[in-house]
Amino acid sequence: MAIRIYNTLTRQKEEFVPQEPGKVRMYVCGPTVYNYFHIGNARPFMFFDVVRRYLKFRGFDVLYVQNFTDVDDKIIRVAKEEGIHPQAVADRFIQAYMQDSQLLGIQKADVHPCVTEHMQEIIEMIEQLIKQGCAYAVDGDVYFRTNRFPDYGKLSKQPLEELLAGARIEVSEKKENPLDFTLWKAAKPGEVYWPSPWGEGRPGWHIECSAMSKKYLGETLDIHAGGQDLIFPHHENEIAQSEAANQEPFARYWMHNGYININNEKMSKSQGNFILVHDLLKKFEPRIVRFFLLSAHYRNPVNFSDELIQQAAQGLERIDTAMANLSHWLTTAEKGESDSKGIDREALRAKFLEAMDDDFNTADAIAAIFELVRQANSLLHSGQANPADVRAYFEVISEFLDVLGLAKKESTDPLAVEIEQLIEERTTARKNRDFARADQIRDRLTELGIILEDTPQGVRWKRK
Repeated sequence: MAIRIYNTLTRQKEEFVPQEPGKVRMYVCGPTVYNYFHIGNARPFMFFDVVRRYLKFRGFDVLYVQNFTDVDDKIIRVAKEEGIHPQAVADRFIQAYMQDSQLLGIQKADVHPCVTEHMQEIIEMIEQLIKQGCAYAVDGDVYFRTNRFPDYGKLSKQPLEELLAGARIEVSEKKENPLDFTLWKAAKPGEVYWPSPWGEGRPGWHIECSAMSKKYLGETLDIHAGGQDLIFPHHENEIAQSEAANQEPFARYWMHNGYININNEKMSKSQGNFILVHDLLKKFEPRIVRFFLLSAHYRNPVNFSDELIQQAAQGLERIDTAMANLSHWLTTAEKGESDSKGIDREALRAKFLEAMDDDFNTADAIAAIFELVRQANSLLHSGQANPADVRAYFEVISEFLDVLGLAKKESTDPLAVEIEQLIEERTTARKNRDFARADQIRDRLTELGIILEDTPQGVRWKRK
């Protein structure tokens, strides 16, 4: 079955056919690094990490690029408040992004380009646009002429009047047209700047992604992705300047994830109801946050609340418990001869693959995993389990959890050896009917925060 992607550009699902067979060029807009990223940012970072993982799982060679905007008005403002150089602010929060995203299971991009390291490419693209008559310089600023790009608005599909009303534009008498957008900003006194043919300044927001994606992925991308809030003006403007400069389609497939609401209200910094991931991870296990965000289809809005994330924790625990039971059975059960050649693994994979092939539907993919968990639990409880079938369930579910970035890491509990020894000693005490010693050991394990579970294959433990 072919992978189908909902393309924001055409507003319909299309079969995914990369321009070069077997290879995918993918660009995802990254953070502006002036603070820790919030849960709304985390959703695209995490989901498109899954898209990349799944494409690789399906055999594609994926070149994945995610930028850092490391010079920006917000970064400059924070630097002034703290009395430090803007690059010090950016470097601090790039490092914070790397740490928090790693906790969330987000793999590093193949390339993480920074704006400050690509001024030459940015200036060259602006020069090309001026040469073509698609941009103009005024008093050290450079603007893109939107009326020289007939398809302007084709991504957001809004009438010109709505674009004018919704554009994040600076009021300026220098512009020929209110919809013209900034490619280069003249430096204000005391601001960080770079030399250019138009004077000292720095890039506008949109041009950076066009220049950097071209350098690493070429003139036409297979997939360009980000949050729904980037459709206009950011991605609309990227299309205009890239296609005007290169005379080639900019991206074949545009993907955008839905918003996150906090307690049924739209998340907004102005409302003060946004949640920083850095703080959230102090309260909830990162895998639970990831599982929660993947439990809804990426194009649908997600409502965040403590109650809902607790429900997600319970769902993830069901999967973890089943995997622990399967692993424990394979390790400890007495295995006699079996005529079984194992369950058809392709049959086990079918529903998960169908869900992921249908526009990366992680909600239905997780439902498929729960169905496998139900079947695996029934198999173990039937008393007729055999190694080939148990291993098939364990390995297929493990495979899917890895695709979603939800695989549980091997325990690195520093007390694991001591705990195993205590459990073994307790088991021996009970066999010898030394129940007083067995109770003492159980009390000690309780003090360590250990919960014991008696299973047909022996005693299993976990932390509270």
